Amino acid sequence: MLENKKQEAAEAFLKLLDIMDELREKCPWDREQTIDSLRPMTIEETYELSDAIMKNDMLNISKELGDILLHIIFYSKIADEKNEFTIIDVIDRLCNKLVYRHPHVFASTQVADAGEVIKNWEQLKRSEKDGNRTVLSGVPVSLPSLIKAYRMQEKAAAVGFDWEERSQVWDKVHEELGEFERELSAMGSAVSEEEKTKASARAECELGDFIFSLVNAARLYGLNPDTALERTNKKFRDRFTYVEMKAGESGRSLKEMSLEEMDGLWNEAKQTE
Repeated sequence: MLENKKQEAAEAFLKLLDIMDELREKCPWDREQTIDSLRPMTIEETYELSDAIMKNDMLNISKELGDILLHIIFYSKIADEKNEFTIIDVIDRLCNKLVYRHPHVFASTQVADAGEVIKNWEQLKRSEKDGNRTVLSGVPVSLPSLIKAYRMQEKAAAVGFDWEERSQVWDKVHEELGEFERELSAMGSAVSEEEKTKASARAECELGDFIFSLVNAARLYGLNPDTALERTNKKFRDRFTYVEMKAGESGRSLKEMSLEEMDGLWNEAKQTE
């Protein structure tokens, strides 16, 4: 059964390569695409896949994975035309990397848990010829800030830069919250525009430190802050949309309603979940 699935997968993959060749030759739009022109579309496809995963929409996860695969094939086709690399190079390098970074599977290395796997992965990654020169250099600068903070903290922890006990992180969270609150107070007491500007900049800096410490706490407790915030975003969107819909049904706009009336509809929305 497994061999049959592998054969079917190989045939499907070859079919996709043939289709890509034909599109590149015969379709004006596909023919004019470059690696640079594909980049923003790849980013969009990645976020669409993320949306489908958040919704646990397996049908659309399958669809969006197909779109991502198309982009992989597309980039490889363009590079092949320029004699840079081929899809075979992409796959071979991936296979070699997976084998090399899983010595506990393909060699004799022993690991106790997933945490040791991650540490070994990072150490092996830095030892590679084209590996990251520093611990944090593997974190893309263009990542969204929340995800970037989480990934930097993960990589730092993988080399031992972490709290000895996860409960210790709460002292840091409370410390950063206190510093943020003090700067907010300074903003309120500032008189001149110059003082207000400086106080605002300091408050923004402390807000960043506070958020960073919360991200760290989430990581230590095995929670992904980006996923958590996205679920809250969805919850807020659903509830606020309900309030707006109910206001519309009554023939009024939200601006015409009191806060108390909107709160009542908000609570109705919570009860419908």
